[in-house]
Amino acid sequence: MWFTSDNAGPAHPALIDAISAANVGYRPSYGVDEQSLRVRDRIRELFDAPRAEVFLVSTGTASNVIALAAVCPPWGALFCHEHAHIEEDECGAPEFYTGGAKLTLVRGDHGRMDPGALRHAIAHTGRGGVHNVQRGAVSITQATELGAVYSPAQIAALTAIARDFALPVHMDGTRFANALSRTGGAPADMSWRAGVDVLSLGATKNGALAAEAIVLFEPERFEGKTWEMELRRKRGGHLFSKMRYVSAQMEAWLEGGRWLDLASRANAAADALASGLRGVDGVEFLHPPEANALFVAFPREMHRAAQAAGAHYYMWPFDQSLEGPGEEKLSARLVCNWATEPSDIDGFVRALRG
Repeated sequence: MWFTSDNAGPAHPALIDAISAANVGYRPSYGVDEQSLRVRDRIRELFDAPRAEVFLVSTGTASNVIALAAVCPPWGALFCHEHAHIEEDECGAPEFYTGGAKLTLVRGDHGRMDPGALRHAIAHTGRGGVHNVQRGAVSITQATELGAVYSPAQIAALTAIARDFALPVHMDGTRFANALSRTGGAPADMSWRAGVDVLSLGATKNGALAAEAIVLFEPERFEGKTWEMELRRKRGGHLFSKMRYVSAQMEAWLEGGRWLDLASRANAAADALASGLRGVDGVEFLHPPEANALFVAFPREMHRAAQAAGAHYYMWPFDQSLEGPGEEKLSARLVCNWATEPSDIDGFVRALRG
């Protein structure tokens, strides 16, 4: 019963097979092989963005921070939610890669930035001239770190504010597929058509071994940014000499809609888990379960029973103790992945009931 993270789940066999197939013979290096170019073209097709530039890397952190460094100057403020992944889980990498850009945190329910709060934060930045950090960029996390999903309309409301201040918009899409699977529609509707300039498209949490893509939708709007992104990827250690092994994963992930199928499986597992937990007295949902992660609270005695039965999940926050009164509620994060089995869900729910 593994609910710690979608990172804990296996890579899909088709992607492992694709890596093995890429291991035959010789290919050009550093991302100019035919497979990498096919991935670029496939992403352009899926997003209806024929001019988009695509830069493959192997980690979500690299995807986020290389993209952010290209659109936010060192003296800029990078506006994100107070619980954004780039704020809480990147070990200062955004600040490091941008050369010192300041993360400016914006409130909002369930991990979604509140439009009024974003406008206020931007408007009150840089008013002291050279003595202040200046307005830099906006970053949106989709799905949010608290399990909620932005609709295209909600994204457009935030990007419209960014446009009012001439700011570029980045999207941390490590769970973009989960969000898109939940809302439906075209990938473009949740990205560039809603005003997103650069997307970090994540595959690793959704069936890949290690594969992410930075998608710069309209490079002509950002003079010189295509070349800068190339340089930043190289300087950041993510221009792989044998890029075909990364592109092989991405190509297999996208093939035949597999990326959305895997995300749908993870979401369906989360739905089944949520349904089971709603039938357990004492379980409280802290945020709407809209993607593949649930945030719930239940009595300490239930946590003890679940963990004694072999359940693995994260207390959220981490510093809660199983020692103490059994009736006190403790909060947890439960994440499903494409390979989550019904038996794991049933076993977890039974443990809580017992």
